[in-house]
Amino acid sequence: MTRNKDLKFYLILVIALFLMFGLRFIPIASLTPSMVQLLGIFMGVLLLWLFVAIDWPSILLLGALALVPELSFNNVIASSYGNSTFVFLMFTFIVTYALSRTSYLKRIALSFITSKIAQKGPWHFVILYSASIIFLGMFISPTVLFFVYLPIVEEICAILKVKKGDKLGALLMMSTVIMCGISSGMTPIAHVFPLISMGLYADMYAESIDYARYMIIAVPVGILCAALVLVSFKVFLRPDMKALNLFNAEKLKREKGTVTFEEKLIMAVFVLVVCLWILPGLLMLVIKEGPIYAFLDWFDSLGTAMPPLIGTVLLCIIHVKEKPLLNIAEAMSKGVSWPSLIMCAGTLALGSALTNSDIGFTLWLSENLAPIIDSVAPFIMVGIFALWAAVQTNLSSNMVTATLVTTAALSITYGLDNISIPAIVIIIGMLASYSFATPPAMPCVAIAISSGYTSTMQMMAYGFLAMFIGVFFAVCVGYPLALCLF
Repeated sequence: MTRNKDLKFYLILVIALFLMFGLRFIPIASLTPSMVQLLGIFMGVLLLWLFVAIDWPSILLLGALALVPELSFNNVIASSYGNSTFVFLMFTFIVTYALSRTSYLKRIALSFITSKIAQKGPWHFVILYSASIIFLGMFISPTVLFFVYLPIVEEICAILKVKKGDKLGALLMMSTVIMCGISSGMTPIAHVFPLISMGLYADMYAESIDYARYMIIAVPVGILCAALVLVSFKVFLRPDMKALNLFNAEKLKREKGTVTFEEKLIMAVFVLVVCLWILPGLLMLVIKEGPIYAFLDWFDSLGTAMPPLIGTVLLCIIHVKEKPLLNIAEAMSKGVSWPSLIMCAGTLALGSALTNSDIGFTLWLSENLAPIIDSVAPFIMVGIFALWAAVQTNLSSNMVTATLVTTAALSITYGLDNISIPAIVIIIGMLASYSFATPPAMPCVAIAISSGYTSTMQMMAYGFLAMFIGVFFAVCVGYPLALCLF
């Protein structure tokens, strides 16, 4: 058995190394050697992620990217470990580690599990849990929301004694990732990808798409998509729900414990971090000018890494009984998931390379798809743009997807009167947020995989299924709704 495992490992390794370092020398029509090399690197590292590991292949990925002529090792490092997203993830891990040591997460998890709705049945609990993510996610960044829920879902699994690798744990973890993505496409509030698409439309046509009409289209699509995703979990994943059936709710209610003064301070810091993430964007919708607006705009421009950085510093500064609320050395060693961060660094560099203008892969994609799209019927054209946005956002950057696909759509459809251009823009902005299938799609996908509760293969299978469900409802429900509004 061990020998067979070794043979399988070396076979996968040889194939992956050939793809990453040898495919460049095989000419492929219309693709430059660097494009071929980049595709080989992507396929090779994906093979290693799927069947070998997530940590050291991500380091190998950085070395392979440094050999692409248009890239340099310094640029690869800057786009990975030097990326603000990497810093955001590291400090967020530290802050959530402090929170995980309090009784608050257990109390929140227990409030889910012991609620009257959850008592009606296991799937009532799953629906309630998913609905809470959908509701909050309409107003909060998906990455921020995921890190709010990650320790909660881990605490739920701990209370129910769900082991890593169990299907119930996979269901809860995948639901967390997928619902965060779906909810972020339902409103433009605090979600940059729909706003990019809407902004490009406003620049070209000198008119804006208002939030209300966007939500009339995107909210029903999101709800239908979320519902069918849960049905697909029940039909295909078929998790063992005994853990939710057998637990004693009344006994668990008595296990909530008491909250100490230190825990209250840690929770206060965590709430402050969340408020610093959310409030500037929301308040700027109300306050349009003046010194307060200028301050909010300045703080918002500092990026998402600043709030958890502030939170980390406060947790180290505030002392109770001559001890800090957070031991930074302990948090860095026990609270930070370094395999996840290493993988995230690799995916950030890969996403940056795929969208590098000197390599021109995205331009090639746009130029080759444009003639095909331009010659088809309007309804099929909508489907092509929807599928293009959904597939690209699950393989590369959401921001680039929203920019590239919207720009291509506006260029191709300009002057056409038999198609609703605002509808296409809304669908692209919405589906650019539906990124939950592969590690390069969003950092939270890599974090979920590295948690051990789900795997790369599971996340890809159900993530792509959720993506196709989103495309179906966007085209068959969202577009007809839009035709009534525009």
